[in-house]
Amino acid sequence: MNGGVLDREKACRLAERLYRLDGIHKTDVVKHLDKDNGFSQAVGQEYLKFFDFTGQSLDQGLRSFLRVVVLIGETQERERVLQHFSCRFQQCNPHTFSSSGEVLTLTCAVMLLNSDLHGQNVGKAMSVSSFVSNLDGMNEGENFSKELLKALYNTIKNEPLEWAVDEKELKSSMLLVEDAKEDAPLRSKSNPFQDVPHDKKATVFKQGFLKRKAHADIDGKRTPWGKRSWKTFYGVLKGMVLYLQKDEYNMEWQSTEEVVSVHHALAEQAADYTKRPHVFRLQTADWRVFLFQASSTAEMSSWISRINLVSALHSSPPFPAAVGSQRRFCRPILPASQSAHTLERQLQSHARMLLSFQEDLAYLQQSLPESRRAKAKELEEHRVREEYLQHEKCRYEAYIQMLEVWKGLNQSVDTEEGTLKKSHSSPSLDVEIALPHVVKVKRNISERRTYRKIVIPRRNRDI
Repeated sequence: MNGGVLDREKACRLAERLYRLDGIHKTDVVKHLDKDNGFSQAVGQEYLKFFDFTGQSLDQGLRSFLRVVVLIGETQERERVLQHFSCRFQQCNPHTFSSSGEVLTLTCAVMLLNSDLHGQNVGKAMSVSSFVSNLDGMNEGENFSKELLKALYNTIKNEPLEWAVDEKELKSSMLLVEDAKEDAPLRSKSNPFQDVPHDKKATVFKQGFLKRKAHADIDGKRTPWGKRSWKTFYGVLKGMVLYLQKDEYNMEWQSTEEVVSVHHALAEQAADYTKRPHVFRLQTADWRVFLFQASSTAEMSSWISRINLVSALHSSPPFPAAVGSQRRFCRPILPASQSAHTLERQLQSHARMLLSFQEDLAYLQQSLPESRRAKAKELEEHRVREEYLQHEKCRYEAYIQMLEVWKGLNQSVDTEEGTLKKSHSSPSLDVEIALPHVVKVKRNISERRTYRKIVIPRRNRDI
């Protein structure tokens, strides 16, 4: 037998031990399923074969799964386990769901809905209309059935999900710490299905008063007219999160008015916005768009450079694009976790991404549909793809420029006390960085919901 067969047999044996709890505690099962490697994926696939979800609704299948599996760990680790569940559930119900990605999106939404409706969160619970609208366009660029979403909402509202173990057993397994609430991920108000990483020990890179205007909501959907007004906040860029507080004296992060993760974000001067001075534009990883007004041109440039530098330093490499049966793929979800790369490796990673987008853009521009024969839909998709690729190209150009500047400063300026280690260098508050030139991007890219259908059918390259 070759090594691959031996590994698969080993995975099968381990999966059976995990399912039968043969010498393994049930709180330890998930540790063998949530790793980002081939063997853990094989174990997860074999483990889920012990479950038969045929004919079950999604909430029924999820309930039966959670009664056996103790779902704990970081967000990305839990999502890997739910990916195994989603693949198996789709295999058992191929006529109900066309892809495992569709199941995974709904599964994560249901889990968060359960926490929102039955957790200890303070505030108004999510309504059925909000649940439906928050999932708008998240079915691989299309919409889920409203009847399906309403049915899931009512089921979870009337019957909360039950877990495999109680809180005492989890605490006894040393998997919960006393200050879990303080370090727990914050929930973005603009997107309740996004956990924002929160580190109370993170460095404060910049703070000051800002006026903010919401321009586009999650997925680039234009913000409703009544919610676009300018509001004044005290902004604190702490770690990879921009906290918007009502005043400079309220430092209770959990009560922050708004939290904006700047991973994979791009800030640039809003040159086309002429109604107010010193305005910069921030586009986030989930394609929300904000306009911020600073007190001066210097402050505006400082906010832009700090946000882009933090994003460039700490944004993790994106996941490989998903492969589906359709010719197009949706914009991949960008990881919110902090990159573990050194400065040099981060530069190399960004350079590879830039080259990839440059090649895709060049290929797309060479394959322009013939205007006489092409349908309007084809021309529109081609234009939207080009705008998306141009934006990503500009984002990585800005990241590389920022890191090159920071690398030069890092060689001549000692890292100050309170910042991260040099291998994960972070900007100190006393060092200002020259703002690199950012190539302008057509503004309507962020206002279009059709960008979610962007695809590059030519290839699926692992990066």
